[in-house]
Amino acid sequence: MTLVSPSAAYFGVAPVTWSMLAVFFSVCLLTVIIAWAKVQPLIAFVLTALVAALLLGMPIANIPKAIEKGIGDLLGSLTVIICLGAVFGKLIADSGAAQRIASYLIALFGEKRVPLALMITGFVAGIPLYYNVGFVLLVPLVFSLVYQSGRPAVALAIPLVCGLSIAHGFLPPHPSPTALAGQFHADIGRTLLLGIVVGIPTLLIAGPLFAMTLKNIKGQTSALFKADPKPEAELPGTFNSFASALLPVWLLGGFTVLILYPSASAQVNSLVGFFANPLIIMLLAFASAAVTLGLMRGRRLSVIMTGSGEALRDVAPILLVIAGAGALKQVLVETGVSAQLGAALSTLPVHPLVLGWLIALILRVCLGSATVAGLTAAGIVAPVVVSTGTDASLMVLAVGAGSLMCSHVNDSGFWMFKEYMGLSIKDTFRSWTLMETLVGLFGLLFVMLLSLCV
Repeated sequence: MTLVSPSAAYFGVAPVTWSMLAVFFSVCLLTVIIAWAKVQPLIAFVLTALVAALLLGMPIANIPKAIEKGIGDLLGSLTVIICLGAVFGKLIADSGAAQRIASYLIALFGEKRVPLALMITGFVAGIPLYYNVGFVLLVPLVFSLVYQSGRPAVALAIPLVCGLSIAHGFLPPHPSPTALAGQFHADIGRTLLLGIVVGIPTLLIAGPLFAMTLKNIKGQTSALFKADPKPEAELPGTFNSFASALLPVWLLGGFTVLILYPSASAQVNSLVGFFANPLIIMLLAFASAAVTLGLMRGRRLSVIMTGSGEALRDVAPILLVIAGAGALKQVLVETGVSAQLGAALSTLPVHPLVLGWLIALILRVCLGSATVAGLTAAGIVAPVVVSTGTDASLMVLAVGAGSLMCSHVNDSGFWMFKEYMGLSIKDTFRSWTLMETLVGLFGLLFVMLLSLCV
């Protein structure tokens, strides 16, 4: 239910206008106190969530509960996965597997074409992987290539995260586009095909081509996954290294296919659902890597666990930033401002695909979460798809493109990229935010071009 702020009535301002002003002020406040005042991000998010709640008329007694719920909900779904991903990545790095993979890719593609290899890796791996999971799983590979080739981390990471992001927004069976397809009653197979057609040219532009402009950005890259170079004889085999590092991707992909084509047995489906959970897959992958890259190669379990402890200590600050983003998002959701703004925008005289993209864009800027923005926008524009006869699959892609636009300080992905790459706020906007914006813009462009043909 949308709340009406007493301040709006006091100043004689329409509720929708006041909501827009309140959200704009809150986003500006968050940016200023983090970038200029250097307030710790978790504190900044909580303060901004408090201000936004008051401006939007949330009852005072409900504000702490909303903030706590937002933090708990976001951390509850990500904490264990991110921690297990960090531990897994540390093991991949310490064992020498990441070094072996990096050496192989450089030899296979040539040093000049390493960004292309990372682009393909991110795009393919991103189809079954939730974005945050894929980022944590694959970032050790980026750091290994950085330490081997000496190239800037940001220029190598952008093609990878661009591939992950496009899969996150465009390609079923990823949760967000799959859910959008359900709301628009779009065929998932057709949506996947069209998503690949839109995603590939978008990826080439926003990934490797854009990364060429970032070579001068130098960050203090995280030491989390840095391992001392090992002699060639001490490295694990190429197959073992790739198999261990990509095991979570293969498991998620395989179980995702089984979920899409369920068995006639409810018991089998329940078992598949259990093993398809990212938490279970990460545990299996870590256990497998501990055996194949550790115990079977003569490393003691106590040594492996020491690296795990170091990884968990280093990942803690990232979790705090993600927690803060959840607090602000929950306030904006509970006050109903997202639905209010979306309903106001739905009356604009624009093409239905552009309308879906625009509503998702506004919600993305306000809420931070691409998934929440996309699903909220879908609920608003779903009647438009029916009334105008708009292609449902293209609407999934248009909303997906809008939901990826303009990632900034209220998005957990922004902070993950910043912290892992060791960037300033300015350089994170210059690299991550601009990459996401290019994905959204060119995604819409290719959707519109495709709408002329299908």
